[in-house]
Amino acid sequence: MSDKVVASKQQNQDYVVRQAGEDHPLQWQSPPINDLRSALAYLETFDDTEVYTTDYPTDPIAELAGVYRRIGAGATVQPPRQQGPAMLFTNLKGYDQSRVLVGLLASRRRVSRLLGAPERELGKQMGQARRVVTPPKEVDHAPVQEVIHRADDPEFDLRKILPAPTNTTEDAGPYFCMGLVLGSDIDDPDNVDVTIHRLCVQSKDELSIFFAPGRHIDAFRQKAESLNKPLPVSVNMGLDPAIYIGAEFEAPTTPFGFDELCVAGGLRGEPVELARCVSVSQRCIARAEIVIEGEILPSVRVAEDKNSHTGKAMPEFPGYTGDANPSLPVIKVKAITTRTNPILQTLVGPGEEHVSMAGIPTEASIWNQCEDALPGLVQNVYAHSAGGGKFLAVIQVKKRNAADDGMTKQAAVLALAVYRELKNVILVDEDVDLFDTDDVLWAMQTRYVGDLDTTFVPGVTGHVLDPSQQPEYDGRLSSKGTTTKTIFDCTVPFKLKQHFVRAQFKPVEPWLWAPDLYTEERIAREKAILAGTGQINNDDK
Repeated sequence: MSDKVVASKQQNQDYVVRQAGEDHPLQWQSPPINDLRSALAYLETFDDTEVYTTDYPTDPIAELAGVYRRIGAGATVQPPRQQGPAMLFTNLKGYDQSRVLVGLLASRRRVSRLLGAPERELGKQMGQARRVVTPPKEVDHAPVQEVIHRADDPEFDLRKILPAPTNTTEDAGPYFCMGLVLGSDIDDPDNVDVTIHRLCVQSKDELSIFFAPGRHIDAFRQKAESLNKPLPVSVNMGLDPAIYIGAEFEAPTTPFGFDELCVAGGLRGEPVELARCVSVSQRCIARAEIVIEGEILPSVRVAEDKNSHTGKAMPEFPGYTGDANPSLPVIKVKAITTRTNPILQTLVGPGEEHVSMAGIPTEASIWNQCEDALPGLVQNVYAHSAGGGKFLAVIQVKKRNAADDGMTKQAAVLALAVYRELKNVILVDEDVDLFDTDDVLWAMQTRYVGDLDTTFVPGVTGHVLDPSQQPEYDGRLSSKGTTTKTIFDCTVPFKLKQHFVRAQFKPVEPWLWAPDLYTEERIAREKAILAGTGQINNDDK
């Protein structure tokens, strides 16, 4: 894809197209990562265990997710839960040569190490990458095409080639949960979109695909279907983490026609490499671990639970298992290409991994919009784990005058406008740690009055996977995916700030009293706080 093409797709957008080989303009330096294997190798350079490898026999059907739910998933998965290492399963029952990785992005510290920015600056880093894009480039050699399985081979069966997991025993079927689908306009191959979709294995060469409303690839599909043409796509798995996170931007931050692979290029300072598929007229990510090539068939539909009849789909990011969809489009698989001894990457539906992938781009979108419209007011944004990185944002502000009382609420309105799936916004002052839920709730108890500091915005589009956003829950609704959005202003009115000063304690260096409790990393963090910078790098709290 040429720079000219990228520019033509971004009219009225604030962006810079970066040429390959130019100096990297981002504030933070990317580590030497360009695929999943280099990401895993880089994590090995740290002293602590970020990836735990197990050769204990594991069934990909329900068992694998059941294990990781307890060891490291975190976030909205049902307790007991914790954030822990990623896990690499190397002994999959029924799959002698397969490996499955889960939870690589299920820790903000791990994402910080993989992207090169401090944990609390990841949203700002992503915001910069959105503005300084690096278009992908096409290459002749693709590591992901070392092994090729063609669907016209009589022995072909994707169910035997790839160990697609289920999260629970009631899932509609095995799912590819980290399949980044790459598609393009049927008439314009340079109009590209990449997004992660729910992909359920239906047969030896068929997948169902679920589209939430408004997805760009679904627009491509609808156009192709109106012409009675199949839509060629590639499903890319096992990727550089920057690709997965960069792909999670949504409109209007990345409008129709914007290729999100440009964001990953901006993060790394190098283009994402693409290659031609071997069986369909489409591109794939050259350094992926696994690619499924296929076509979305026109006017063909399948029930998501056709084989299991459970009535359920799979656990989604809000923490619930949704109903199986009775009629979904079908991807007809034409080929599977892989690296030698490939790693299939997956996630546990609800959990911190989804928070990282969806939440950091959410933070970036809100940060960029607020900084453009209200420079200097918003200090930081956190897409909270409780909302799966989508439903709840905590926005930290620093009021400078009485007018900022109103501007603070305007920041919340901007957040709701720039990210349509956002449901609730909590506003806090600069002395509140927005990443500390206890501190945010403390601000709500002491700086918030329900009938004074709450703003309701009813009847607005939200997200179809929120079970409260349906007519059965709220009789005022005519369709799923509509809700009332709420702003909780937990900030002090500017004129009263001097009456809401938190108790001030003498600054000390506590590691002198308890050296065994402090790592070098934690000491550096504490010193930064004592120096008044507020900068926290890779904290280990």
